[in-house]
Amino acid sequence: MKLEFGKPGDFDGLKIKLVCGNSNRSLTEEISSVLQVPLTKAICRRFADMEIFVEIQENVRGEDVYVIQSTSFPANDNLMELLILIDALKRASARRITAVIPYYGYARQDRKPGPRTPISAKLVANLIERAGANRVMTLDLHAGQIQGFFDIPTDNLFAAPVMVRDIKEHFELENLMVVSPDVGGVVRARALAKRIDAPIAICDKRRERPGESEVMNVIGNVKGKRCILVDDIVDSGGTLCNAAEALLENGATEVFAYITHGVLSGGAVARIANSSLKSLVITNSIEPTEAVKAAKNIRVISIAPLIAEAIARTSREESVSSLFY
Repeated sequence: MKLEFGKPGDFDGLKIKLVCGNSNRSLTEEISSVLQVPLTKAICRRFADMEIFVEIQENVRGEDVYVIQSTSFPANDNLMELLILIDALKRASARRITAVIPYYGYARQDRKPGPRTPISAKLVANLIERAGANRVMTLDLHAGQIQGFFDIPTDNLFAAPVMVRDIKEHFELENLMVVSPDVGGVVRARALAKRIDAPIAICDKRRERPGESEVMNVIGNVKGKRCILVDDIVDSGGTLCNAAEALLENGATEVFAYITHGVLSGGAVARIANSSLKSLVITNSIEPTEAVKAAKNIRVISIAPLIAEAIARTSREESVSSLFY
């Protein structure tokens, strides 16, 4: 697995346009800096009634354009902004429009959990496609099958290389154990554990209602181990905190967590701060709030070099998957 990417000089002569939405400007600016490509001048503002207005202020005719926008909170506003940006670029005759969505909102609604319920992840895919996107690039989709909801090329990047590099910088690997906080995340946990040559354990979880969970038991011997919980999304933080408690009760010495998308809604930051977790590491796929920045046991690592490398490879028609295998 390649761990070195986004190095200076790798992107000389790149002929692309980068367009920034308002959801995560700091990440877009960092990607722009890594690629050494200035952001395309654009206006994206609201009318008095919060209607979105977009104007691309540079010529993009025949250009390879990348629109970077996470559909995080406020999800509906940011999604609509993405769609209007794509439409504006399409009508400006851009040659190819790639929607770079570090956090794909509505991804947790990827199937029908009961009768008369929507598959909103598919609806969002339809909207992006009909708006005029030619390609989609996203990061750690909640469910891999969402790629199949699109009829256009879709690259699902993985934060694992960034996490592995951070783990190797901060931990001795001999006594580590990777833990999935639920059965559904076993594949993700196993993939990361393989990269650092560590055993895995699983927390058997029962969810009574959305946003609430109860860990029933731990599958695997975690006694005397330093455990790293791995997942794609942390929202309320309840699952992580319950899993950390269960691991410590089963003999783990310390519990850490690596999560790709820090949604952290409601009182999640306070819950994490007061939990048994030694630290929670999240990526900047979602713009960190001031509360996240102030939390002593939450740390943010950047996925800008990874996304920049993927954008460059896409532009040059090179392999993206070789970044991860």
